[in-house]
Amino acid sequence: MSRVIVVTSGKGGVGKTTTSASFATGLALRGLKTVVIDFDVGLRNLDLIMGCERRVVYDLVNVLNGEAELHQALIKDKNCPLLSILPASQTRDKDALSEEGVGKIIQDLSEMGYEYIVCDSPAGIERGAVMALTFADEAIVVTNPEVSSVRDSDRIIGILQAKSKRAREGGEPVKEHLLITRYSARRANEGEMLTYTDVSDLLRIPLLGVVPESEGVLQSSNQGLPVIHTEENLAAQAYRDCVSRFLGENVPLRFVDYEKPSLFKRLFGG
Repeated sequence: MSRVIVVTSGKGGVGKTTTSASFATGLALRGLKTVVIDFDVGLRNLDLIMGCERRVVYDLVNVLNGEAELHQALIKDKNCPLLSILPASQTRDKDALSEEGVGKIIQDLSEMGYEYIVCDSPAGIERGAVMALTFADEAIVVTNPEVSSVRDSDRIIGILQAKSKRAREGGEPVKEHLLITRYSARRANEGEMLTYTDVSDLLRIPLLGVVPESEGVLQSSNQGLPVIHTEENLAAQAYRDCVSRFLGENVPLRFVDYEKPSLFKRLFGG
């Protein structure tokens, strides 16, 4: 039976698609057959980050409308054999998404043997976002360490607890995980942004990980390669840690403590 994971937040630009790409890749690199679905109909970006934009022939809406079979729309990731991508439409409207249609796609993917189905949610609380979280078993709530982002994430947690299929049917609640992105231990230490403990205390859901601010994330995205493939990058290491924790491993939290440079370093660099 597949496990459905929605990557969500209330605010745009916090790193949901980057997280979806790296998290799904990380699961597949651990030997788990995984598919990642782009629910941002009209504004798709997942295909760019995954480096498969030129291979898109059919998309999610084509499958929903019966214009293509699911296997025709799925794109095999060129870097990871166990990973597939289902792109969103770039020209359709989010109203094309229906709960019945999305549910059938989730069921069909499960029958195709996918162990994890990662749903990359659009920002906000409109139809695409609700469809992405409807069938979720687990949710990764992505937030930046700033007040507006945390407030919007709190709103999306409320929607998860009210509008997911599990909530409506009175089932076991969606299992929630907090992921803090674009974190700077130095700036948090100097009071320029919320600390990771502040964010965790405000949202009151278990902390999955903290991804440090890194220029390498943008560079990897521009190259069409999820950052998790970059061995030495700190953000890549943080995403690999998150995947390990998600799979039940006890991995210490990194990249959250700031060590003030010594006088020697401040004078001579390094």
